[in-house]
Amino acid sequence: MHIKLTYLVILIVLVLSGCATLEPTPTPPENIERPAGPLPPSTRPTYNLSGFPPATKEGYIDGCETAKKSEYGFKDLERYESDGQYRMGWDDGFDLCRAKE
Repeated sequence: MHIKLTYLVILIVLVLSGCATLEPTPTPPENIERPAGPLPPSTRPTYNLSGFPPATKEGYIDGCETAKKSEYGFKDLERYESDGQYRMGWDDGFDLCRAKE
């Protein structure tokens, strides 16, 4: 009897866990133009990016602001496709800042 009860509990757990769903990852908005004016101090990276190329730093800031859904969120699609350093920075900034939300 004890073994049948154990199997029943395991079956119930498996059935209920199959009903759980994961939220889809939101697609970041892709602005066509960079917002006018200087970026606010809040866009300064909270991670030490010294030693990284300027393109990586710029991509990080753009990706992070996009993840935070600020008015300064931006993804330079042309640069993202052609500049690996910008792309790496954008992806890292987006992932790290989204994880904080």
